[in-house]
Amino acid sequence: MAGTSQARISETDAAGIAEAAGILRRGGLVAIPTETVYGLAARADSDEAVAAIYRAKGRPDFNPLIVHVANPEQAEGLAEFDEPARLLASRFWPGSLTLVLPKRSGARLADAVTAGLETVALRCPAHPAMQAVLAETGLPLAAPSANLSGAVSPTSAAHVASSLGDKVDLILDGGACRAGIESTIVALRGGGWQMLRPGPITRAQIADVLGAEEESSKPGSKIEAPGQLASHYAPGKPVRLDARYAESDEFHIGFGAVAGDLNLSAAGDLAQAASRLYSALHQAASASQPRIAVAPVPAEGIGAAINDRLQRAAA
Repeated sequence: MAGTSQARISETDAAGIAEAAGILRRGGLVAIPTETVYGLAARADSDEAVAAIYRAKGRPDFNPLIVHVANPEQAEGLAEFDEPARLLASRFWPGSLTLVLPKRSGARLADAVTAGLETVALRCPAHPAMQAVLAETGLPLAAPSANLSGAVSPTSAAHVASSLGDKVDLILDGGACRAGIESTIVALRGGGWQMLRPGPITRAQIADVLGAEEESSKPGSKIEAPGQLASHYAPGKPVRLDARYAESDEFHIGFGAVAGDLNLSAAGDLAQAASRLYSALHQAASASQPRIAVAPVPAEGIGAAINDRLQRAAA
């Protein structure tokens, strides 16, 4: 469906939600804000609609997609939930946690959503715009980040428009994303759990609900969920990490006492730094300097997720 000369942007009011739902029901693509980043949504039960996501993003077909659901009841129609999964859903949904679970037999999902795996990644988002679209369509929606594959994720409608342009039928503008980095991904299998991607919900928070992460449940080398590629979130320039000072040809992203050309959080607030991370990388990508330097960011709590994204951006 996409193919207009430029990206079309709408407000997240009733008219915008209704238009977005109509496009999605017809198999089109809509960029929708979530509390983490903007997602490129398509109906998850349509092979053609899901294929359009892969084409628009230039995404490798071995990289599975997250399916967004309106509530746990809809999720249980798509995946096999055990007690640990229900505990996590009860504690963290709606919110920025994705669960990787065995796909339910007969689940109405396009094959490309799971990239041939026997598992499916599910999330119930907290953002009112995504929740409204899910309710209006009545459909589960596959929605990876709304940007070209491997590039910096979008946390504003302008980021989506700059990256995808007319490859998306409509962008719903819900302002800046609150969390600013993608959801935490946890796989549940064999009685244990494994964090596949760090995010706003920390490893300690998961352990508070389920107990310690089990070594026996470590995944293999196969990609099981989004965000596991070694090189990802790339700003298109070399990135140097743990830089307290910048070279003359570097745009410097600061943190805390390291001021930089812009600062993720002068107060050293990791949640604020996470919410500003991708915006900072977008600004650095458009700056005149050919290289990027990033100040050290502590790795505790949500800082682990920030460092994960930075290491992949620098790969």
